[in-house]
Amino acid sequence: MSDEVKLYALSTCIHCRNAKKYLDECGIKYKCVHVDELTGEERKRIVQEVKGHNPAVSFPTIVIKDKVIVGFHKDQIDEAMKG
Repeated sequence: MSDEVKLYALSTCIHCRNAKKYLDECGIKYKCVHVDELTGEERKRIVQEVKGHNPAVSFPTIVIKDKVIVGFHKDQIDEAMKG
């Protein structure tokens, strides 16, 4: 499942931390990328990746399968995991 769930976050963002905690509590495996901890070309590449999902490049941006959730919304995470 971690291939299907990706969390783009900032290490200092409380909403990102809450999203991580919720995913952990639900037993959902995911890949987390702390964008603010990246540098150089890798950071540019990841920012472009986030922009492809969320043009505002705000955090957290959660990609579950083909659904994108901007912000921390438990109900949207639950719904996306059902599908």
